[in-house]
Amino acid sequence: MSHADDHHGTRRDFLYYATAGAGVVTAGAATWPLINQMNPSADVQALSSIRVDISEIEPGTQLTVKFLGKPVFIRRRTEAEIEESRSVPMEDLPDTFSRNPNIAADSDASDMNRAMDEAGEWLVQIGVCTHLGCVPLNEAGDYTADGVGGWFCPCHGSHYDTAGRIRKGPAPENLHIPVAAFVDETTIQLG
Repeated sequence: MSHADDHHGTRRDFLYYATAGAGVVTAGAATWPLINQMNPSADVQALSSIRVDISEIEPGTQLTVKFLGKPVFIRRRTEAEIEESRSVPMEDLPDTFSRNPNIAADSDASDMNRAMDEAGEWLVQIGVCTHLGCVPLNEAGDYTADGVGGWFCPCHGSHYDTAGRIRKGPAPENLHIPVAAFVDETTIQLG
């Protein structure tokens, strides 16, 4: 092998690497507009956080608001609903995770981990059945407390209890809870 052959191999390798690098840069430049168009628009980002006045919600009633295109149930629970929910043994629940992004991801589905406050009076959850995305009916199904609370999805028969936990039917998970916090005594911020 001559010294000249060694020089041409190095030059050829350089040309391969340079061509490949130019191809990668060109592919990135061509795909960036496609990826960037998937980002949320300014009007969507503006609605990514809303405040809800809860001062008019009486115990045993619910307010439904639209947040990020989904219904959100804000329920002020009665003592009977809270007692019913807190008396359920964890082994009776098909889904034992809280589905609450406001606390640790591996938290159990106890009522205290699903309610917004320590007393358990406020329950905020996304009103979308975890089976096929239907909107469950309020105060319906087999798991109400004295005919109050609980949700039922009539499309496929999923029953949720007074804490929004799946109890019967094809839904695989509890109703999900959005990122939410109290701003003051009469206002909840979603997002």
